[in-house]
Amino acid sequence: MSILTILFLLLTTTEAKSLRRPSKITIGSSLTPSSNITIGSSLTPSSNTTWPSRSGQYAFGFFPQRVNSYAVGIFLPDKTVVWTANSDTNPTVPDDVVSLLLSREGRLVLRRRKGQDVDVISPSITTIASASMLDNGNFVLYDSGSRVIWQSFDHPTNTLLPGQRIRPVKEIFSSISETDYGRGIFRLKMQEDGNLVQYPINTVDVEANAYYATGTYEVGSSVSFNLDSDGRLYLLNGSLPLQNISRGGLPTQGYINFMRLDVGGILRIYSLSLGDLTMTRSWFSTDDECVPKGFCGVNAYCTIMGGAPACQCLPGFVSAQSGNNTAPCYRALSVKGCPEIDERLKSEMLRVDITEWDETWYEKLSVSGEEECRKACLDDCNCEAAMYVDSECRKQRFPIRYGRLSSTDSNVAFIRVSTATVPDLGSDSDRKIINKKKRCVDTLIIGIVLMSIGVLALSISVIFVHQKRKDYMKISNEDGANFVEGISLQEFTFEHLSEATNGFKEEVGRGASGTVFKGVLQQKLVAVKRLEKEFAHGEIEFQTELKTIGKMYHRNLVRLLGYCFDGDNKLLVFEYMSNGSLADILFNQEKRLSWEERIEIARDISRGILYLHQECETQIIHCDIKPQNILMDNNWRAKISDFGVAKLLKQDQTNTYTGIRGTKGYVAPEWYKKQAITVKADVYSFGVMLLEIICCRKCVDWGGSEDEAILEEWIYDCYATGKIGSLVGDEMVEERKVERMVKIGIWCVQYDPSLRPTMKKVLLMLEGTVEIPIPPRPTSFLSSI
Repeated sequence: MSILTILFLLLTTTEAKSLRRPSKITIGSSLTPSSNITIGSSLTPSSNTTWPSRSGQYAFGFFPQRVNSYAVGIFLPDKTVVWTANSDTNPTVPDDVVSLLLSREGRLVLRRRKGQDVDVISPSITTIASASMLDNGNFVLYDSGSRVIWQSFDHPTNTLLPGQRIRPVKEIFSSISETDYGRGIFRLKMQEDGNLVQYPINTVDVEANAYYATGTYEVGSSVSFNLDSDGRLYLLNGSLPLQNISRGGLPTQGYINFMRLDVGGILRIYSLSLGDLTMTRSWFSTDDECVPKGFCGVNAYCTIMGGAPACQCLPGFVSAQSGNNTAPCYRALSVKGCPEIDERLKSEMLRVDITEWDETWYEKLSVSGEEECRKACLDDCNCEAAMYVDSECRKQRFPIRYGRLSSTDSNVAFIRVSTATVPDLGSDSDRKIINKKKRCVDTLIIGIVLMSIGVLALSISVIFVHQKRKDYMKISNEDGANFVEGISLQEFTFEHLSEATNGFKEEVGRGASGTVFKGVLQQKLVAVKRLEKEFAHGEIEFQTELKTIGKMYHRNLVRLLGYCFDGDNKLLVFEYMSNGSLADILFNQEKRLSWEERIEIARDISRGILYLHQECETQIIHCDIKPQNILMDNNWRAKISDFGVAKLLKQDQTNTYTGIRGTKGYVAPEWYKKQAITVKADVYSFGVMLLEIICCRKCVDWGGSEDEAILEEWIYDCYATGKIGSLVGDEMVEERKVERMVKIGIWCVQYDPSLRPTMKKVLLMLEGTVEIPIPPRPTSFLSSI
């Protein structure tokens, strides 16, 4: 054979290898691991050792997480992380971990100095016999027959590697920051309808929340999102090409190309040179870093400052948490529309060059110009903001979401702001007291001047005036002004609310701390909650609800609009929920909702509880989650109400000790045992309610068979004996869907709080993004109380 022929064969063989794309392994397939990790293999956080792939391009092991901590995952030679273990919960390795170990029991665990091992990865099928870090970046676990039982390619975190694919209903999530690899605030979802969409985290999959989409609607349920080794992103419908997203064509020899959902919510393709370990960006989904929705909190807008995105509160608003972009902004001063009762509460419309926000206008007018739009909003009692777009005036109420500036649009916004220059001093009685004190001070000063008292008398008068000013700023606790400090709510007189409710005539509900009446304010239906005079702890309950709800906003929480504090009369004004409570429809066979409608309600409730537990400024335990406290708006969206027994936790507090709160049947066992109460108490209550949602019956019902009286026991028996279908009667629901919901509910009602999942985990399970392990039988506490 000639030398030229040999060279030709060598070149063609090399070229063929470079074009061959590594493919994902099928679960259950058998193969010989390329880089075997056997039982007993271990790594330590401080040793800088890893389990590398054969080529050394990928490694599995410990990497820095936050400050002076570690996480476990897969990374490149330059330490770029491409997969993180437990990113959906808490990836940070406990401080007392001494090693990462493939144990003799067939578990991949973090071994601690004291206490139980912590599972890093938990395949649900069988025990682990060996593992491999493959050359395509896929970390694989095998059973004793060398069959694949788990692989990281099936569980992406924030990165897509060549050969990896995202299948229908699967998602990837951004990280919290460049040094914290926990789950961030953006997600990319391969929808079941074939559309690839980006949303903020904890939002419904609707167009109003989307900020990037491929537009491949209704093309089937077999569409997957893929990345080639040359950086080409594309969609496949089954095995057929559907749409190219990026062009590709990047060099592959000596490079690793990958896609990442970055911290700021933008998709980007990166190329790492294996020679000098330099990183370059070759493609991105948008070059405007204010495009991702949810980067800023409500009543704020995103703008580019110094080449980076930054959040600004709307005029007249202040941030609930300085330095936190996603924190909501709230009014610094109260603002009333019309009629203008108090000069201090007059308002005007301020022009702001915000060019985009969430389109939730309640009225759209054709106008001749900006000035007519401004005046139309100012004259409308309900209008809090308006957007002028192409001779249209779009009126809105607060809160405003997804605000941003753009240099290419000419839209103009108007925001209603207070014209006042002094803070809200409270009720009419407060102002009379303060005016009287000011007149006393003025008289004293005039007397001092007329009598020409010397330095000593002047000093005494200065001290006296200083004390009066302190009294002026303080305002008596008996008048209740300190209850509303820093809260932007509208204050009403008792007479005003009595008139609005027609003398508190139409009762629409009763809560743990008062009665709710239907009313009308400014031509809008409202719910007015009145604390009864004889309610022993009414004042405490009133303070709790006002402080708790005043600074909060979430689509699944009933919105507090205002309050009244007039002696013994304490009232709260809420948005009106036109479809009553969940209990009204859940336990009424004539109004029975469909399975999908009920599960969406469960997701709504879980999102609201998650906000209380993890996302608002002060962590809150609701303490009384039950169907009667879940209200339904006119779109059948579930919203949590009745914070009268809510328990607030300080930032460094994770549990509390308190008297029993809540409603029998929904109260967690730890309440009765006088143990520390944590957010897991709400998880228990939610679990009971989820079981009720599944079966459309109450948690305790002695009207039928004794075997079915206690719902959680009956449900577990049906689950254990394979009779899941009997839980939904004649309703046509896929058994696997019912089983999935049942497993979630059983996990939530575990007797031991530590076994219950967090609400974040519950929501992920409800959304179908995580696997649900087999739950143990719950020890029913209902049967013993």
